[in-house]
Amino acid sequence: MQTAIDIEAINQQIYIDSAFMDTLNAEVAKVIVGQRHMVDRLMLGLLAEGHVLLEGLPGLAKTLAVKALASVIHADFNRIQFTPDLLPSDIIGTMIFNPSNNDFTVRKGPIFANFILADEINRAPAKVQAALLEAMQERQVTIGKETFRLHEPFLVLATQNPIEQEGTYPLPEAQVDRFMLKVNIGHPEREEEREIIRRSISGQTAQKLQPVIQPEEIIRARKSVKKVYMDEKIENYILDIVFATRTPALFRLNDLTPLLAYGASPRASINLAIASRAYAFMQRRGYVIPDDIRNVAKDVLRHRIGLTYEAEAENVTQEEIITRIINTIPVP
Repeated sequence: MQTAIDIEAINQQIYIDSAFMDTLNAEVAKVIVGQRHMVDRLMLGLLAEGHVLLEGLPGLAKTLAVKALASVIHADFNRIQFTPDLLPSDIIGTMIFNPSNNDFTVRKGPIFANFILADEINRAPAKVQAALLEAMQERQVTIGKETFRLHEPFLVLATQNPIEQEGTYPLPEAQVDRFMLKVNIGHPEREEEREIIRRSISGQTAQKLQPVIQPEEIIRARKSVKKVYMDEKIENYILDIVFATRTPALFRLNDLTPLLAYGASPRASINLAIASRAYAFMQRRGYVIPDDIRNVAKDVLRHRIGLTYEAEAENVTQEEIITRIINTIPVP
């Protein structure tokens, strides 16, 4: 067990290592008005080495936010527009015949960058979506007989539109589970939208962002996130929340049993712990508290819970179930 002195030392070190967050937020805010939750979750994924799936209606700055984050970090950024005619080789690359050498050479695809924006990921067929699996999970790509490590930091930020489902290919549960966070994007507040109008009219949204941090700083911050202290009581709190999605009756949530087709996977427990550590780091704190878990729980769990037909008939959502669980499980 770590002593109070150890935790205090970690807290001081985290406070120093997380100082760049203020600069990062200030630069992104030059082009993004409001949408604080979305921007925070993008940074959370960056710090926690977890991929992020953004879902929201058109025009809510999903693509702009991803491009803004990539712009303020001195790193490579590639945008892949997913369409029905896209091929896996359009993402990972392919073998090209070189007549001068009478041999095949590798031509790398756009996946070889620090930040990948998979725009409207559900517009491409399953075999194209699957091309991202190895890259997301193993941080490597195989082309022909060669395997290539991807650049660090590496992050896939995908967007999808919840409307216009004709001609789309919904992501399978197994692939959605590989995203650490699924973030639902809502409309801006009235005053925020007024500011968006004014910036658009004046041309402020077109200003170029400046890189304010280096990739090495992100890698160093990720190492610091792993040092954030998590007490055993917090670990048990995470396990209680996740197990309540599988066997709600054991937690006096019997009425949820007919609504849940399946609960969260062990990957949910892992990602909930990692995400809560990263969130504590963003708060410039060296230890995890229950509020950190509660803050990130919906984004970590909403895409890992399956609903029954009964739940859909009653218009029950994953968010409502997660809220009910969080409000029922005792806080340590």
